[in-house]
Amino acid sequence: MIGLGTMINVAAIIIGGLIGLMCKKISSARYQDTLMQANGVCVLFVGIGGAIQEMMKVSGDSLVSSGTMMIVASFAAGSLIGEWINMEEKMERFGSWLKNKTGNRRENMFVDAFVTASLTVCVGAMAVVGAIHDGITGDYSTLLLKAVLDMLIIFVMTAAMGKGCIFAAIPVGIFQGAITLFARAVQPVMTEQALSNLSLTGSMLIFCVGVNMVWGKKFKVANMLPSIVIAVVCAFAGI
Repeated sequence: MIGLGTMINVAAIIIGGLIGLMCKKISSARYQDTLMQANGVCVLFVGIGGAIQEMMKVSGDSLVSSGTMMIVASFAAGSLIGEWINMEEKMERFGSWLKNKTGNRRENMFVDAFVTASLTVCVGAMAVVGAIHDGITGDYSTLLLKAVLDMLIIFVMTAAMGKGCIFAAIPVGIFQGAITLFARAVQPVMTEQALSNLSLTGSMLIFCVGVNMVWGKKFKVANMLPSIVIAVVCAFAGI
């Protein structure tokens, strides 16, 4: 069944969030703060690891880096586009709307939790590649693995930040569902180099999410999201 992978992913996020919410209710603020920092450090190193994996290549007996120009071009152009569209504000407004509509006005961290969790589980090559495979062949194995990982991530994030994290299931469903529906149109664009660029920029964005979790909001990560699209364009421009 085409689209099953995304449905499983959405369900896993909700389940992980509900379990995390139960843990939050029985833990004190001190433990929640510690969990938040620990989760932030993990997100930081996931981003660092993914970026190094794509940037550093073995050439003979030496280690060489690549993708520097692509990173500069993607983040410069992408961030300007994102700032112009003001995606960060739009996500926060949607989060505020969800907060009011779901009766969570007293949840002070709801919007931050929603935005942070959404960026963490949406950004990455697994979401794109898995959704394409699901849409073309019905193979949802990649999204099944992502669902397990997301469930663990959202469990920890919800226990630390609150129920806003659970609603990350909405952008995941929309993003992956759209790619699944238009998989045949997207597949030719996702060459090996394009996926590598996407993975590198996605990992750097995840690193920025981790920085925000540990040290407070330092980056407008949502405004940097167009960098992923520019990175794919760079693959065809030879940058």
